[in-house]
Amino acid sequence: MRFAFKWMLRLAILAAFLVAASVVGAAVNARSRVPDLKPWHRLVPAAEVHARDVGPDFTLDQYLAREQKVFEQVRAEIEDRLAPEERLAVNRYDRGGRASPSRLSRDWNRTFEMAAPAPAPCAVLLIHGLTDSPYSMRAIAERLHAEGCHVLAPRMPGHGAVPGGLTDASWPDWNAVVRLGVRHLHARAGAGVPLTLIGYSNGGALSVKYALDAIEDSSLPRADRLVLISPMIGVSAFAGLARLVGALGVLPYFEKTKWLDVIPEYNPFKFNSFPTHAAVQTAVLTAALQRQVDTLAADGRLAGMPPVLTFQSLVDATVDARAVVTQLHAKLPANGSELVVFDINRLAGLDPFMRSSDRELLNRLMQRTERRFRLTVMTNLNQQSLNLVARSGEAGVSEVTETPTDLAWPSDTFSLSHIALPFSPSDPVYGRSPDESLGAIVHLGTLSPRGERDVLVAPVDVLMRVSSNPFYSYLEQRAVKWVARR
Repeated sequence: MRFAFKWMLRLAILAAFLVAASVVGAAVNARSRVPDLKPWHRLVPAAEVHARDVGPDFTLDQYLAREQKVFEQVRAEIEDRLAPEERLAVNRYDRGGRASPSRLSRDWNRTFEMAAPAPAPCAVLLIHGLTDSPYSMRAIAERLHAEGCHVLAPRMPGHGAVPGGLTDASWPDWNAVVRLGVRHLHARAGAGVPLTLIGYSNGGALSVKYALDAIEDSSLPRADRLVLISPMIGVSAFAGLARLVGALGVLPYFEKTKWLDVIPEYNPFKFNSFPTHAAVQTAVLTAALQRQVDTLAADGRLAGMPPVLTFQSLVDATVDARAVVTQLHAKLPANGSELVVFDINRLAGLDPFMRSSDRELLNRLMQRTERRFRLTVMTNLNQQSLNLVARSGEAGVSEVTETPTDLAWPSDTFSLSHIALPFSPSDPVYGRSPDESLGAIVHLGTLSPRGERDVLVAPVDVLMRVSSNPFYSYLEQRAVKWVARR
């Protein structure tokens, strides 16, 4: 026993040494890898709301007043003091540049509400993703409002203004604002109006979290349906190490360890830079989510979960597509939920370069008869066609029905991306064929850079990532029908 204890102690010391070496090594690497920080990386707006502020009597108007102060501070301390060398057409903080949301008649980085006369036929809370803003919910919100719904898209704390805000905001802050949004809709649209939560990416995780919390807490109004777009149900295990590395950021010498990416902020409605703290928050949130799902499934209370319609790309570099299946849909009750998977473009000839696990996931899903949810795969008609068909399998059966569509893959696109799903091809910022509905604004969706390496200040793989969804019309149509179901 003494011999075994001695070896266990040695192994523990060795493991601790290796972890410490990895953390310090990553911190030293960050000092050389991460570019110099800008004022918008260091500013944490003082008026930002935290969970402790959002009591049961805290109103949306109070939240909007605090939000106004956040943007006023950014204007005074960042935009008004912008250094001459930072006055660039593609700096979102240069009010004269094409990337500045401040030059628009409406800044879609902020909370927006589209009211409908009460009682409305439906109430919808739209929750954006991490580093994102309410702009990503703009198109679906406008369509749902046109259908008569009362819609609200709150800005999550830490978002929309400066990326430095995400070095402080935590998932309980976002969760508190989701609850605030539901309370507001419940009061304005009417208690008997069907409520739908639509969440994109991290907003998807927050939507599921709220639905689970409402099962455990009868004082919370229950959602009637959920719509999830690329939901963040599982993330990389790297977040654990990121927490340790980021902790060194309190030392001025290791300030850059607070950031996983520091990229020029040329995107008017999404941060390009990504703080370590934000990555840690996604890991903590998804872990809490999974524990809660497992607990409620074990005691049978998950039967109270509302029906869920999920849209997910088969390949996704931001969230774990497999987790959407194994950690969410596979555990839901047989309540009419559906998973829609956007396959890769099989005509692109890149199947041999795909991970075998991605191909096998799709095959296993289509063949499983114990599946308790409906599965729809949007895929090529055949190996010679860019046209799409919807191949659907009902819960509990392996038979597949095929429905033709009027959709087709762009010939130069081999897959969707995590950031593409909520944006149409005509989106004024992210679309391949942008309209001018916002006025003069940067068109990021038209970029497809090809040329010499190590020339651009932003990574080429970021600029070339597909930023709009050629099948957005299908997603929107299905989401609208889902919200309207009774």
